[in-house]
Amino acid sequence: MGSLSFITRSKSVSFQDDLENVNPSPYMTLRTINKGKGASLFNLKSTEIHASNSVQDKKLSRVFSEDYNIVQKKILDPRGSFLSRWNKCFLISCLVSLFVDPLFFYLPSVEEDACMRGSVPLETVLTLIRSLVDAFYFIQIYVQFRTAYIAPSSRVFGRGELVIDSSKIASRYLHNGFWLDLLSALPLPQLLIWVAIPSLRGSNVISAKHGLRLTIIFQFLLRLYLIFPLSSKIIRTCGVMVEAAWAGAAFNLMLFMLASHVIGSCWYLLSLERQEECWKKVCDLQQPNCRYFYFDCQTKGDYDRRIWFESSNISKLCGHSSDFYNFGIYADALTYRVAMSSFLNKYSYCLWWGLRNLSSIGQNLLTSTYIGEITFAIIIAMIGLLLFALLIGNMQTYLQSTTARLEEWRVRRTDTEQWMHHRQLPHELKERVRRFDLYKWVTTRGVDEETILKGLPLDLRRDIKHHLCLDLVRQVPLFDEMDKCTLDAICERLKPILRTPNTCIIREGDPVIEMLFILRGHLDSYTTNGGRTGFFNSCRLGSGDFCGEELLSWALYPRPSVLLPSSTRTVTTITEVEAFALVSEDVKFVAFQFRKLHSKQLKHKFRFHSHQWRTWGACFIQAAWFRYKRLKHAAVLRAQESELVMERCSSLPEFGMYDAKLASSTGRMRYGSEMDLLSVLEKPVEPDFSIDDRLVEK
Repeated sequence: MGSLSFITRSKSVSFQDDLENVNPSPYMTLRTINKGKGASLFNLKSTEIHASNSVQDKKLSRVFSEDYNIVQKKILDPRGSFLSRWNKCFLISCLVSLFVDPLFFYLPSVEEDACMRGSVPLETVLTLIRSLVDAFYFIQIYVQFRTAYIAPSSRVFGRGELVIDSSKIASRYLHNGFWLDLLSALPLPQLLIWVAIPSLRGSNVISAKHGLRLTIIFQFLLRLYLIFPLSSKIIRTCGVMVEAAWAGAAFNLMLFMLASHVIGSCWYLLSLERQEECWKKVCDLQQPNCRYFYFDCQTKGDYDRRIWFESSNISKLCGHSSDFYNFGIYADALTYRVAMSSFLNKYSYCLWWGLRNLSSIGQNLLTSTYIGEITFAIIIAMIGLLLFALLIGNMQTYLQSTTARLEEWRVRRTDTEQWMHHRQLPHELKERVRRFDLYKWVTTRGVDEETILKGLPLDLRRDIKHHLCLDLVRQVPLFDEMDKCTLDAICERLKPILRTPNTCIIREGDPVIEMLFILRGHLDSYTTNGGRTGFFNSCRLGSGDFCGEELLSWALYPRPSVLLPSSTRTVTTITEVEAFALVSEDVKFVAFQFRKLHSKQLKHKFRFHSHQWRTWGACFIQAAWFRYKRLKHAAVLRAQESELVMERCSSLPEFGMYDAKLASSTGRMRYGSEMDLLSVLEKPVEPDFSIDDRLVEK
């Protein structure tokens, strides 16, 4: 039989909310005692049995975020991908709503007969668009009722627990934010336009239109307010509003244009009201023949209105060139007949008016003494200043972020130039510094790979290093027999380096601090065997080669010394070089992996690919060849000398003995000079690939 287990808080599910109404003091415990073949006994106290039955009767109300997918509930995760995408879509719909609502201010237009008429086609289009946007607000209300929230008591550590009880979610939402969302979602402008206003007549129509404008302004401000918590929610979930710098700049520019659109629409509406005020002033002077409802174009056919209009001279009194009424900042609307133009023309001009005055912070506005006009000018100046401080500043930050690293590099290069001039470096050193600085910038664009990798988790850093370095490591024959885990560990320890042409990587006799594996470029490796006269050996290194193998031999000692080994060769770059380096501590790790292999074939590979061993092998073969030639030549000479000695000894015994001694001494001198070649280059240290049992035990 399988063992029974409860999911406790340590297993990412909490029952604290489930036990609130039962008894929070008893804690459920379960002890399973296995006896025989799978038999189990359960010891439960009476209170524990009561709590267990209560838990089974109640619904699960809390889960951790990582276990949310296990719970089969129609509750949305506030940090899930679906809700993140929906919040962005709803934000777009909110911005569309903020754009559509001010367009209702363009519904009335002025005609030549001193009256106003609403545009029915524009009303139809705007109400349809507004209804579609309102649908998003109602969907948002439904989503809020189905979205889990983080329990405040669980925010002590980690991301906290999600409350998924629908009743608690609904109760929390009804107390926080529901009524504001409902007021912003109601289609009040549509109801006023198509239901309330057509049923009114006379002066009530004017009052209803004023009520429509106030309703639109109220819902506009309410929806504008709701954007701020929505934006904060998106930033908390996704980290940023937009990722690309150009998108951030475009978003802030769009917000500035939206503000200009709103200011222009308000200016158009206020200009109509000022013109209507002028008409009412004229009408008050011509009582009782004038009525306020005459300013509705539906009364143009009325006989009394025609008589009043022909005798009132209202067109000249309320014109742009008249001194009867001071229109202040709204005079341009009369001068350019904005209210009598088509929708596209008057919208374009109003948008330009709003953009011009927002960008100039209202400095060009010449107001009258009317308090409403002065208030509107003050609002324009404050909004313009605020937008410049926030939106335009953010847009400038986004745009500068694309060239921030370039500016940092320029500043650093200027500092470098000043430092080199102050230290009076020679021209050759200055060029080398400039060449390296430029090459590093072109290659990395100012990005420090090591800093980025250090900030990543270990497994992610290992995978990235595996992707970048595995092919290079596999090109090294020494690592052919390594398993995947060891190769990943080696890749993790590799560090990228960049070098420009004619750069000395290491000099002969200097301590070797790192082992290089070349990724791209060519290097020259040569040795003079400690500066011996007449000795020079050189070879070229390329992609897949390595240098600094003395460090590996040093690390392969059973107990390597503290002092690093000295380099037997000088390595300089011929072209631009990209490589990876292993420092001494990391080479010790690689050496330990070699000991675990304890393969003779590995020793042969090391000798074959090591340029130090190649040089010694070449010298050894050359010395052996010289020795062979010497011995062969000596044998021929001995044969000739023997014949000559025999001939001369028979005739001149004394001369023959002297000639034999001379030949013998000449041969010894030739032998000594040739044997010097064997001792010219010392044999490299033999790498110890055998495993030490004491090291393994440690």
